[in-house]
Amino acid sequence: MRIFVFGSSITSSYWNGAATYYRGIYKSLAALGHEITFAEPDIFNRQQNRDLSEIEYARVIVYQTPRDIDELIGLACTSDLVIKHSGVGSDDALLERRVLDCRSSHTQVAFWDVDAPATLQRVEGDLLDPFRNCVTFYDFVFTYGGGSEVVQRYRKLGARNCHPIYNALDPDTHHREPADPTLACDLVFVGNRLPDREHRVEQFFLRAAELAPEKSFILGGEGWGGKKLPANVRWIGHVGTGSHNRINASASMVLNINRDSMADVGFSPPTRVFEAAGAATCLITDKWRGIENFFEPEREILVAENAEEIVAFLRGTTEAEARSIGDAMLIRALREHTYAQRADEVEKILFAARASAAASKASTWARTVTSQTTARVRSGVPVRCRAASMRPASREASTTDAPSRRNRSTMASPMPIEAPVTTTTFPGMLMHESFIHAGQKSSRPVYRIKARNVSPEIRVQWASLDIAATMARKSLYLGRTS
Repeated sequence: MRIFVFGSSITSSYWNGAATYYRGIYKSLAALGHEITFAEPDIFNRQQNRDLSEIEYARVIVYQTPRDIDELIGLACTSDLVIKHSGVGSDDALLERRVLDCRSSHTQVAFWDVDAPATLQRVEGDLLDPFRNCVTFYDFVFTYGGGSEVVQRYRKLGARNCHPIYNALDPDTHHREPADPTLACDLVFVGNRLPDREHRVEQFFLRAAELAPEKSFILGGEGWGGKKLPANVRWIGHVGTGSHNRINASASMVLNINRDSMADVGFSPPTRVFEAAGAATCLITDKWRGIENFFEPEREILVAENAEEIVAFLRGTTEAEARSIGDAMLIRALREHTYAQRADEVEKILFAARASAAASKASTWARTVTSQTTARVRSGVPVRCRAASMRPASREASTTDAPSRRNRSTMASPMPIEAPVTTTTFPGMLMHESFIHAGQKSSRPVYRIKARNVSPEIRVQWASLDIAATMARKSLYLGRTS
């Protein structure tokens, strides 16, 4: 399948928390055989701060916005699937509307929300938000997380469907590394300074540092330069994704703090959770709904409701206990939470939709053919058709009752044949999955024709169902390999 994507950036994590998610998802979809094109705007100095110079699994287009959008939409329309991610960062409303121009009989369009709680809060609070007029037309809505509550809220806005595709681990990217003595600390938190995160960082991270002056803390991420920090907190600035393993491996524990919107909705484990899991480092997270769906508290992850509990974990967890928790988290992530598994989920959703559409189209076509052909039968007009009995022929029956080799070959032909409506038998033979010439060895059951004393209407129904099944199989095959 050819997939065209509009997203913030897959080449740079600079002020772009979705980079790791994009890389994991599209790398894994490419591994399944899909052809990925990722279009990202040249904004926010991301191209000057790339942390991936080459991406082998996708064609990357860096464009000027809005100047290049018309041309990109033209390219996208030649794809099988067009995806518009939330938070591209420039001309989002325009893109959300324009990608729908690509919808056709061969191109589907999806909206993939990487911050569903924030998007829903914005749209639900503004009856004039232009996205309200778009959401019902998307063939798919995918979300970064959010659980059943996000699904229900999207459906209430008119979405045809909504599928959470959670963050995960790419074990090739995030894994154990030797510790770096220059980054050694008791607790590390990496996250950009954002309005709906800052007070939670103060509440959990900075307050814990004040309560435990004997412990050392490292803060990573953009925007914290002007922030007053406790004496035992060291700010190290922007941390590229290539350095995450080294930082996580060098800390005794890693802290996760969700933004307000994610914490309120729950079921939204961010990328840093799985990055810590890949490094097998013990993780402390703030409390949010749905944690237990991903990792078991106390055995695979530590959950804190406030800074006091964080300090208690720092002081009361031995090195061996922390190592055991980190190891258990890694095992669980590798078993249940990899991007390869997430990509499988996406592919199943896409192909199930195609199969449903193909079956619906085939069923409608078959009903039309049945109606038209029945009218011809009743009027005495010869009909070209195939039919099959409802039971397999036994091996003995196929030898004792077998016609001559010439007639058997004719009966086994997959081509439709001409038959007058007054005939008492219906020549033809349908295999379980496909037509096979008689005489060939096959383990599949052979359905012999036993159509004596069967009404013409029933024979026509058989023929129409045969045609519909063949169309559905062909559609599924084309969808899987296109």
